[in-house]
Amino acid sequence: MHRVSNIWYLGIKELRSLGHDAVLLGLVVFAFSYAIYSLATGISFELRNASVAIVDEDHSRLSNDIVAALLSPQFKTPEQIAFNDIDRRLDSGRDTFILNIPPKFQADVSAGRSPTVQVNADATAILQAGIGAGYIEQIVTDEVNKFYYGTDTQPDPPVALRLHITFNENLESSWFMGVAWLINIVTMLAIVLSGAAVIREREHGTLDHLLVMPLSPFEIAMAKVWANGLVIMIAAGLSLMIIVRGVLGLPAAGSLMLFQMSVMLYLFFATAMGILLGTVARSMPQFGLLFILVVLPMVLLSGGYTPLESMPRLLQIVMQAVPSTHFVKIAQAILFRGAGLDIIWPNLAVIVGVGGLLFVLALSRFRASISQAAG
Repeated sequence: MHRVSNIWYLGIKELRSLGHDAVLLGLVVFAFSYAIYSLATGISFELRNASVAIVDEDHSRLSNDIVAALLSPQFKTPEQIAFNDIDRRLDSGRDTFILNIPPKFQADVSAGRSPTVQVNADATAILQAGIGAGYIEQIVTDEVNKFYYGTDTQPDPPVALRLHITFNENLESSWFMGVAWLINIVTMLAIVLSGAAVIREREHGTLDHLLVMPLSPFEIAMAKVWANGLVIMIAAGLSLMIIVRGVLGLPAAGSLMLFQMSVMLYLFFATAMGILLGTVARSMPQFGLLFILVVLPMVLLSGGYTPLESMPRLLQIVMQAVPSTHFVKIAQAILFRGAGLDIIWPNLAVIVGVGGLLFVLALSRFRASISQAAG
């Protein structure tokens, strides 16, 4: 009980120390609020307001119908241009797409001669170019079918593919990106706060005060783990409720209590890694460099942005031993698919196992660091 009391009061000291650090507090508030919203909505994976120009050399009813079908919010109002302006406008980046409808287009369609419509795309806007070309192809096909068959649908093929979307029917990228960034910020800030707490003790000289007290390295480390973990867990829960669900409109499918329990277990790993990096680095600039080398690759390769299956096989095997990969799977399973404990428990087991080993390593490094300071 005496050891538990020491850990409790040391944790209160950590919370008070964090409360007096306006920069770190501001970082926590900013990261879990505006940063998540701006990153989720600022990078859109849907086609929005793509600039398109038309070279209409047919001036027929069919060509006019195609131009009229290029509607917002996917496209801006199409602008009619001359054929000689195509290269200049693409080189200047003025248009993302230029649609060239050839002469006698409607007559060739009516005669069944399969005319060609040229779509020029600015491939430097790689995301819009890839998605927009498919949109334009579908629009042209629908309008030609409507003109030729009298309807925009062709006869049913021998085999019909039916796509059913059970979550996020409109494929709003902000829902997926909001959760992805929430996961990443939980990882990054948990490591930053716990690592900064270790370095702050050293830089402010308060580590010397702790050394003369009847405290063990385990008690000091555990106090930093629960105090900084509590801050991140509360901030993550509020961000999920207010920003992700409230502002972004994500209808979380699963249990928020189960998600918070998973965050709590994962924070044991993340704060332990922060303590480990804090014992290796001698100053905050060194900690920042270690953060870039260790944490950012871990975050980017955890499967939150691109599926783990699309990565090289060796990298997939390595990342299976990293708890952040399993935390991404847990968060997506709970919030997107409504998974329960019976589905996510293997991932939780990996997080607890690897997190425990990392905490033992961090505690060993922390004990050695304290011994060096005492010497």
